[in-house]
Amino acid sequence: MEYDVIVIGAGHAGCEAAAAAANLGAKILLITMNLQTIAQMSCNPAVGGIAKGQIVREIDALGGYMGIITDKTAIQFKMLNQSKGPAMWSPRVQSDRMRFAEEWRLVLESLPNLDMYQEMVVSLIVEDNKIKGVRTQLGVEYFAKSVILTNGTFLNGLIHIGDKSFGGGRVGEASSKGITEDLIKLGFESGRMKTGTPPRVDGRSLDYSKMTEQPGDVNPQKFSFTDQTKSLTEQRSCYMTYTSQEVHDLLRLGFSRSPMFTGTIKGVGPRYCPSIEDKIDRFAAKERHLLFVEPEGWNTVEVYVNGFSTSLPYEIQEKALRLVPGFENVKFFRFGYAIEYDYFPPTQLTSTLETKLVENLYFAGQINGTTGYEEAAAQGMMAGINAALKVQNKEPFVLKRDEAYIGVLIDDLITKGTEEPYRMFTSRAEYRTLLRQDNADLRLTPKSNAIGLASDDRLERVVEKYLKVEKFIEFFKETSITPEIANPILIDKNSSPITQSMKMFKVATRPQLNFEDIKTFPGVLDFIKDHEIDQEMIDQVDIYFKYSGYIDKERNNADKLNRLENIKIPRNFDYNKVKNISIEARQKLIKIQPETISQASRISGVSPSDISVLLVYMGR
Repeated sequence: MEYDVIVIGAGHAGCEAAAAAANLGAKILLITMNLQTIAQMSCNPAVGGIAKGQIVREIDALGGYMGIITDKTAIQFKMLNQSKGPAMWSPRVQSDRMRFAEEWRLVLESLPNLDMYQEMVVSLIVEDNKIKGVRTQLGVEYFAKSVILTNGTFLNGLIHIGDKSFGGGRVGEASSKGITEDLIKLGFESGRMKTGTPPRVDGRSLDYSKMTEQPGDVNPQKFSFTDQTKSLTEQRSCYMTYTSQEVHDLLRLGFSRSPMFTGTIKGVGPRYCPSIEDKIDRFAAKERHLLFVEPEGWNTVEVYVNGFSTSLPYEIQEKALRLVPGFENVKFFRFGYAIEYDYFPPTQLTSTLETKLVENLYFAGQINGTTGYEEAAAQGMMAGINAALKVQNKEPFVLKRDEAYIGVLIDDLITKGTEEPYRMFTSRAEYRTLLRQDNADLRLTPKSNAIGLASDDRLERVVEKYLKVEKFIEFFKETSITPEIANPILIDKNSSPITQSMKMFKVATRPQLNFEDIKTFPGVLDFIKDHEIDQEMIDQVDIYFKYSGYIDKERNNADKLNRLENIKIPRNFDYNKVKNISIEARQKLIKIQPETISQASRISGVSPSDISVLLVYMGR
């Protein structure tokens, strides 16, 4: 049987890739080494966080499943960074690890044109630089018009605990062999990366009275913009505790046997999620480090020790953790470990995540050098969408940097590459006031509907929300408020009183006022009631009041740069013919092969003068 798309790997990237392609009408085969570990949360039992929460909302707005499944399996919700501006607000959820994987399995089984198969893929079938299918360990061949590789940490995975090393993609699961070797033969450049994970312990053995409780939000929200899920009415708390100098001294005793310091580990680890031994080594002056104690579900006693990622010998892990307040009698379910795996520098991809060397072959997730469930899921979804669209002879689907964090993620990868595990931050997005978590549905649902992914009903809801928000803002711009009504509120908030009537919008934009104050303006509560304005819409209006200047400025800047985005560079453009660009620029442009002038301008080593020469050469 020939499929439209074969997806290799059923982690977060593979699941979103398979689901997206299937929902676009493609015939899908999802191949995984173990059907029981579909959508496994290999590291912490949580989704979202700084910038990652924005990505999850974007996946949801595009018609993906991560937000819906996270809501259904949530045990705690927190909106991070609420003390800062709305561009920084980031939703985060503690998930029930077992239920999260179960929900994904049920979703995939509900898609009629998606088949699943359990076995290891060991080689790719390629003819004339075009993918034709895959071959399994048993010698079974499956053919397809396109293939998406989402292998996670399994490609030649090597696990390290102290001075012991053994093959594996996760503890208890075999590594995948053969694909890396095939890709290298085809001319792909590869590298090694490293990540790690903390111990898992028995919550019954912990003394929570010695820790600081971290409850969820009082009024929890949810990820999905759909009505398929509801906000939590009950939550489980997390806890905080700290290491100490005594803990650090004991951990140092294991450094001579740590694969990080002995040179056993060759791969580069994540800069922003270092192991406990790395933190002690790099920040030697710091007397303690924060640990987050996170429950793994509603009904399990298993606990994740966030912040204690380590590959130290198991006996050192055990002794050191027992010196942490609350962990004196800790019982281990499994020890922490580090894992090395193969990745392929993502500059070898186009903006659709298709490889430049082999047509119809796509990479998504950790194979591209990223870290994190959310980054993987976003890439998987975009690869699945584009693989299906190409099979159907439709235009590719690419998000720009001013349209989505997903656009920033993919552009960073294919333009700049990465030499360490890439993690998304709000600081990576130059248009983060535009790319807020609260407006992801307004930004992306129309685009998803246009390609056939988001339903018409869903689009109608978004349009209705947009029109109500605009009408509410217009109400404030058209309605005046008198000094007699405004001044008592303004004086109470230490804001200058007004001397004459003015439009409510101008008063509402004052930073001292919050929306509870604004609700007292004449006619506001009646408008909310008459036009069925919900909390999501109120939040949108309130953000516009306070940040409209920044939003308009970013929009103008984005529009200017998008003029360069519209200037396409022909495929296989010969940069050697352009004599007046620098040698470094020529080398980088030949390697990256940017698709637009705008992308070329973001390549390190390509100067504004190089771009000017290119524009002149192209008749611009």
